[in-house]
Amino acid sequence: MGETIDFGAELADFRSRVAELQSIRSLPSEERGAALDTALFELQHVADILWPRFEKLSAASARDGTPRENPELRLLRGLFQRLPLPVVLMDRTTVVRRLNVAAGELFALRAGYATGRALTGALAHDTRAAFRSQVAAVARGEGSRSLLVRRLPEPAPEDGGRSALRATLTALRPPDEQRPAVLAVFQTVPAEEAEREPRRAPGRAADRAGSPRLPAPPPRRPRPDLAEVSRNAELMDLVDDMAAALLAASPGSPEDVLGRAARLLHGRFADWVIADLAPVPDGGGTPGPLRRLVVLGPDPRPEPGTGPAGQDPADCPLVLDAVRDGVPALRVRPEDPESFGRDASGAAVLVSARVTSLLCVPLCPPPREGRVPAPADAAPACGALTLFRTGGRRAFEMAEAGAVHRMARHLSLALGRAAGRDAAPAGPAASPA
Repeated sequence: MGETIDFGAELADFRSRVAELQSIRSLPSEERGAALDTALFELQHVADILWPRFEKLSAASARDGTPRENPELRLLRGLFQRLPLPVVLMDRTTVVRRLNVAAGELFALRAGYATGRALTGALAHDTRAAFRSQVAAVARGEGSRSLLVRRLPEPAPEDGGRSALRATLTALRPPDEQRPAVLAVFQTVPAEEAEREPRRAPGRAADRAGSPRLPAPPPRRPRPDLAEVSRNAELMDLVDDMAAALLAASPGSPEDVLGRAARLLHGRFADWVIADLAPVPDGGGTPGPLRRLVVLGPDPRPEPGTGPAGQDPADCPLVLDAVRDGVPALRVRPEDPESFGRDASGAAVLVSARVTSLLCVPLCPPPREGRVPAPADAAPACGALTLFRTGGRRAFEMAEAGAVHRMARHLSLALGRAAGRDAAPAGPAASPA
């Protein structure tokens, strides 16, 4: 026994010396030479002295018949402690024998304090009797049970109403013991599900006794998601800022209007902003070929001729579909890397820009004043606005797609005003009659 104590003390000293060696890693490399020699010396000490003494003590304990812990039991004990679900091992009177880490966190109990005490002390008063009765029934061999219980004290309302617990009970016979134990697994239950749980026995007894039935509690309304509310407010602010920017600025060329809108969206809402536009002839008719007027992307900017800036819009399937059909497109983690075409260098734009989600909405300027609009099937959009999000940024959502579609309508009105200004005849305006 004394030799074992001496070995433990020497092993503790060795561990403290190793800890000191670990702290030397923070020193500059030129000052670690002595530490290397010390580490080699300590390794030699382990190989020549500590390990032989450990083998000697192990052989002595085997000769003395000292029982060694079963590796399987050690494994099961480790699994029990690391289970993500709260698990408690009790006797037939709900006295705790073991509980894992998750159960200790659930009931705010330390393992040393809870052992030897009844678990019902951590439950609400109106559920203790039912829990104690079901545990006793399981211990008598009447089969596994499941019931709802509540913690004491009650969790705060901010936890989303998950105050109820579903306890699943099953019998377990530990080795070398005559009486069975009860294993309880607890799972949190939403308050809505707990309210739907029928309480049959108490309800029938009250009805037979003629006592008045208590009114059912009002259904709980779901709490608003603060993150979603914040995102909706940000979208409303963005739509308002876009409308204000387009209204406050004096009418300019289509390039100026698109650039003003792109600068508002770039960085704040999207990593890439791309605007394509096809000029409409003054006399009406079919719009001309698409031209890429605006490209704003993240820094560092791609080399000239590469990326979206070095691409012909006529080679972008998504842009052509939006212009032809007038329908917006939302893609999250696009499966087809060539859905936005290739740039001048031959690389797929979605791959080179590392796009994780995109929005492509049509730009449909209204017909100019005094001109009869063409039929719906012969009036395609004359441009498209495309937004990319890249990297770890959150993907576009349906609500954001709707907001961009509204902003595209505002932008189309501004483009129609700019086109009307460009087409205005030079010279003095006619005076009213």
